[in-house]
Amino acid sequence: MRILFMGTPDFAVASLKRLVEDGHEICGVFTQPDKPKNRGHKMLPTPVKEYALSRGLAVFQPTKLRDGTALDLVRHLEPELIVVAAYGRILPEDILGTPRLGSINVHSSILPKYRGAAPINWAILNGDTVTGVTIMYMAKELDAGDIILCRETGIGPEEDALALTMRLAELGADALHEAVERLSAGTATRTPQDHEMVTYAPMLSRELSEIDWNRSAQQIHDQVRGLIPWPCAKTTLLGKSVKVFRTAVGSPTSVEPGAVLDWGKTGIEIACADGMSIIIKEVQPDGGKRMSAAAFLAGNPIFKNRHE
Repeated sequence: MRILFMGTPDFAVASLKRLVEDGHEICGVFTQPDKPKNRGHKMLPTPVKEYALSRGLAVFQPTKLRDGTALDLVRHLEPELIVVAAYGRILPEDILGTPRLGSINVHSSILPKYRGAAPINWAILNGDTVTGVTIMYMAKELDAGDIILCRETGIGPEEDALALTMRLAELGADALHEAVERLSAGTATRTPQDHEMVTYAPMLSRELSEIDWNRSAQQIHDQVRGLIPWPCAKTTLLGKSVKVFRTAVGSPTSVEPGAVLDWGKTGIEIACADGMSIIIKEVQPDGGKRMSAAAFLAGNPIFKNRHE
């Protein structure tokens, strides 16, 4: 099948790779413009662009989608189908309706739950134990199109958003393979979403980062897992602001929330509001490197390790 692919981050690479491996004719790849990264502000290509160029695919990085230029390009490429996976841009209806078979999207939630920009993160932040991917027809309203198929998977109790993203990328590629086969065979169905069950997953912000010790240990553990790799949960330890990368729910305590209970090689144990503690295992001080909590303690002699 002649397919125009649109995607940007690592999550989307798995879907593009599967389409290539399945032997489809990728007539073009749309991805976001290169952006400056790191201290040197070097312009770096998106992960999708890197993979596409490695396979000799034509890459396009339009800065505008509504001035007619992108529409002309899509028409010139003559795709039978547009496949979108985490492109990061809202597509106009005239582009969506160009291909004979329409436009479909690989979305990382079980729709209609978690429409929007950050479904993987919000599933973890809200303490969900199950998530998945949806292949849907694209519509004018964001993530509101009819569903072709869904695939579910559990969320591990220690799994963070980065690890879950990689798993869902592969699950999405598998689901996309099946959906495209159905479209090619003319057997793809359309199931309208139940709009009364809609929830949203808005973009993340740094305002979500600060840990509130008046929450439960599990809620804080979910916050840490759900905000990786950005913006990350944050707190103050030994007077220093740190990002928190790894935690574990600890044991019962009657001490007031926020009090430090213990510290040592296993981490820093802090009381939470539900009568449980949480153990901070990995941190990154502002301006420093990511390290174990034990290494952080060793570099801050105000605390001497209790457990040598």
